[in-house]
Amino acid sequence: MAKINILTSDFDYRKLAEFIIKENYTHHNQNYIYSEQRTKAIYEEEIHYRKNALVFALQDSQNNFIGTIRALKWNYSDVLPLEKIFSIHPFQILKKNFDGEIWHIGRFAIRKNEGLLPLKKLMTLAIGSVCEKEKNIAFAECDTKLLKILYLMGIEPTIIGTSKYYLGSETIPVLLTYDNLIKFYHKNEHLIKNSLNQSVTCGIFEKSTVNYSFN
Repeated sequence: MAKINILTSDFDYRKLAEFIIKENYTHHNQNYIYSEQRTKAIYEEEIHYRKNALVFALQDSQNNFIGTIRALKWNYSDVLPLEKIFSIHPFQILKKNFDGEIWHIGRFAIRKNEGLLPLKKLMTLAIGSVCEKEKNIAFAECDTKLLKILYLMGIEPTIIGTSKYYLGSETIPVLLTYDNLIKFYHKNEHLIKNSLNQSVTCGIFEKSTVNYSFN
């Protein structure tokens, strides 16, 4: 039985960084060579975001990562990956009268040959907070393969910039709105609904140590 944990410790964040890099290169048939510099950069970025983020990890019975994803509520001051990688600031995309919450969905990776179910579970968890209010939006960076899968699953991201090579693949910046996400969320919330025995408060980000189990 797989389980979902919310990562909180420095040790888990280090594992997260290593998993993200390894799986990104493996999925795109690139030679994976461990890089302390690259691992440290991702680790430090996620530690910096930690107080405003929830990192979900789907793990097997040996606590190995099957998949990960992170939902970050922007505090209007931190530099988002969108700006670091693509030099796009959120306010370049949003309308002047925007008054919703701004989220960033990132650090998505799934162990090779796991199929679509882990993707659906993790995506449903990550977008739950975005779907709480109709005015909310989220930014993300998707490789071309994931972008095609999202379209096939009914999520229709808006491309907002030119692609760049990042972590082993061609990566594209996208915008996700409530209307993009809500149908997918309602269609797949049954995958997590009965397993979540404690609600996750995303406004203040009250951390839970409970393991969320999936069948």
